[in-house]
Amino acid sequence: MPIATVNPATGELVEEFASLTKEQVDQRLTQAEAAAAMLRATDFDTRARWMRAAADLVEAEAAHTAQRLTIEMGKPITQARGEVLKCALAMRFYADNAESLLADQALADPGTVKASAAYTSYEPLGVVLAVMPWNYPMWQVIRFAAPALMAGNVGLLKHASNVPQSAMYLDTLFERAGFPLGSFQTLLIGSADVEAVVRDRRVAAVTLTGSEPAGRSIAAVAGSEVKKAVLELGGSDPFIVLPSADVRAAARTAVTARTLNNGQSCIAAKRFIVHTEVYEEFVEAFVADTKALTVGDPLDEETEIGPIATESGRRELVELVDDAVAKGAVLRCGGSAVGTAGWFFEPAVLEEVTPEMRVYREEAFGPLAVVHRVDDIQQAAVLANDTTFGLSSSVWTTEPDEERFLITRLEAGAVFVNGMSVSYPELPFGGVKDSGIGRELAAEGIREFCNLKTIWKN
Repeated sequence: MPIATVNPATGELVEEFASLTKEQVDQRLTQAEAAAAMLRATDFDTRARWMRAAADLVEAEAAHTAQRLTIEMGKPITQARGEVLKCALAMRFYADNAESLLADQALADPGTVKASAAYTSYEPLGVVLAVMPWNYPMWQVIRFAAPALMAGNVGLLKHASNVPQSAMYLDTLFERAGFPLGSFQTLLIGSADVEAVVRDRRVAAVTLTGSEPAGRSIAAVAGSEVKKAVLELGGSDPFIVLPSADVRAAARTAVTARTLNNGQSCIAAKRFIVHTEVYEEFVEAFVADTKALTVGDPLDEETEIGPIATESGRRELVELVDDAVAKGAVLRCGGSAVGTAGWFFEPAVLEEVTPEMRVYREEAFGPLAVVHRVDDIQQAAVLANDTTFGLSSSVWTTEPDEERFLITRLEAGAVFVNGMSVSYPELPFGGVKDSGIGRELAAEGIREFCNLKTIWKN
């Protein structure tokens, strides 16, 4: 894939970028290594001042940055602005809290280990490579960069090839805010060049958000080099609705949970598992609200669904729908390519999906929902867990026993009760099974790329 901005609303090439040469990559790695030594020697107050200055820049430039995001990957402009401002919130969260999150932790009774004092301390690892996706061009990067830099690490970004303008904005952001030269840099390279960077002795660790195959590949390389890796991969999140729930509220939220960011989100609800007692009520409302969504120009303030980010992504959605219908699924709405320009897809709802259909197992990365009918809560849990993924989940019930049952049974990194899955700087984010390893955000996220050092004194 060339490193280029192609407007998904029109299919037109906006700008193409040349890949860095091996010599240029080496220069950036040398700069990163030097910056790591400098950042390690700074204190939290200094890094916090720089991070707040970066957040100020993000907020001041939000309108232009949001437009760039929309042109590069097609998200509605209102959501693009929300993404940019959410980045500033996360930056301020870590500026305010990094020191306390990484404070030394003393053993209450050091005598038990025959010491006069014993404690643990967090120290930065050094240079961390981040391989990031296109669906949240700013947020995915900042939720790594903010904690990594505040911990005293240096960041290298290999961004998705279809969002190079976003990548280049991030390349200069932190230096403009006061961080030392080389503290955060973008590497405009192709996927084939990533392995060499992971193996480079100057890189201490790697984090990837993306597809399961990409995650397996990066993890294999990092493992062979005995380097830390954090992976946030795909998801096929269940959204369970039980009879005691507010069904209308659940259906309304379900539409947002499935179609936010044009449905292109790992944490999006994708499988809607509904108890038979409320199934018809839920589906009728869900389908009606899905049909009512406004699909169109993502720069229009009234648009709710923009184009799929890539032509191949839209083709994959159409193929999933066609495969399911050919094997007996019922298509309640949408499912087709829309228009002659750009890569628009009509939001779709499928019923009566069975295991032999591709969409039963594969992650649908776009506004394509699958609705299942179940007879009881046990069946709901079994179906929810019948996936190789385990990122997040949503449960709708007002019965405490049902809530406790599903919280303990669901194989996922998170359970949201009577609300849709969403990320916050204060909450750990990550999954189990094929959805990845490690955590982002919160205390866990900033500690991932630190050496937990034990100190024993006598």
